[in-house]
Amino acid sequence: MFRILSRRLIEVAVFLLIITFVSFLFARLAPGDPVLSILRVDDVSVTNEQVEQLREEMGFNEPLLVQYGQWLTDFVKMDFGNSYITNQPVMEMLWSGLPATLELTAGALLVMLLIAVPLGSLAALYRDSWIDHVSRWVSLLGAAVPSFWLGLIMIDLFGVRFGILPTMGRDGIISAVLPSITLGLAITSVYVRLLRSSLIDSLGHEYIRAAQARGLSKSRIFFSHAFRSSLPPVITVFGVSLGSLIGGVVVIEVIFAYPGIGKMVVDAIRSRDYPVIQGYILIMAILIFIVNSAVDLSYRYLNPELRLKEKRGS
Repeated sequence: MFRILSRRLIEVAVFLLIITFVSFLFARLAPGDPVLSILRVDDVSVTNEQVEQLREEMGFNEPLLVQYGQWLTDFVKMDFGNSYITNQPVMEMLWSGLPATLELTAGALLVMLLIAVPLGSLAALYRDSWIDHVSRWVSLLGAAVPSFWLGLIMIDLFGVRFGILPTMGRDGIISAVLPSITLGLAITSVYVRLLRSSLIDSLGHEYIRAAQARGLSKSRIFFSHAFRSSLPPVITVFGVSLGSLIGGVVVIEVIFAYPGIGKMVVDAIRSRDYPVIQGYILIMAILIFIVNSAVDLSYRYLNPELRLKEKRGS
C-alpha cells in the first residue's frame, strides 16, 4: 500500500508539472492579444505607447520561460492570479461556477445510468429480441446525433412549443433538467452497447454455469456474479471518456446559457483571459486525475484476480 501511495504521489507531482506547462504554453500560443482585449481597443482609441506600457506592466515582454516560472511560483502558493477582464481572483471565479458544472455532470450521469443499465442488461439477457434491437437503435441514434443539435431540439420542443421547462440560465434544480437530459442522452449510446457486450461475455463464463448448477436463483446469479464482473470494462471506459464528457458539458452550458465553468472558459477564450483559461485547464485536469485514480481503485475492488496477483507480488 505504501509503495502504491508513493508512486501515486510521484505521478501527481509529474502530472501537475506537465499540465501546468502545457496549459501555460497553449494559452500563450493562442491567437490574439489579451492587452488589446483589456484596453478594449474596439470601443476606445488607445495609442501604441499605452499598449506597450501595459504589456510591460503585465510581463508579456519577458521570455516565455521567465513568465512560466513566475506563474508557476504563484501556482505553488495556490494563487492563480486575477482575471484580466473582471479583475476577480481566478480561484474565486472557478469555485463559483464549479457547482453548476458538477450539477450538469451528475445529472447527465444519472440519466445515462437510468437508461444504459436497464437497457444494456435486458439486451444482454434477451439477445436478438425486440429489446435488443431497440438498444441498437438507441445506440446508433445517440452516436449519430450531435449533442448541440439535440440541445437545440430540446429547447425548441420543451421550451418553445410546450413551455414546460426552462431553457436558459440556472434557477433551481428544474433548470438543470433539459441540459442534463441532453448530455446524458449523448453519452448513453456508448455504455448501452458496452454493458451489453460485457454482460454477454460474463454470462458465458464457467462460474456462471457452476452457479446455475448449484441451483442459485437467476437474480442472484445476475446481480452477484455476472453484473459485477461486467463492470470493470465499463468503469475503465468511463475513466477514459471523462474528458469527452467534460467537453460535452462545455458545449451544453453554452447552448443553455448555464453559468458553469464551461461557459466561463468559453467567454475567457474569446477575451484572451489567460489566467481563467489556465485555471480551468488545471481544475479539470486535477478532477480527471482524481476520477481516474478512483477508477483504478474500484477496478481492484471489482476484479478479485487483480487483488490476488497484487497479494502474490507483495
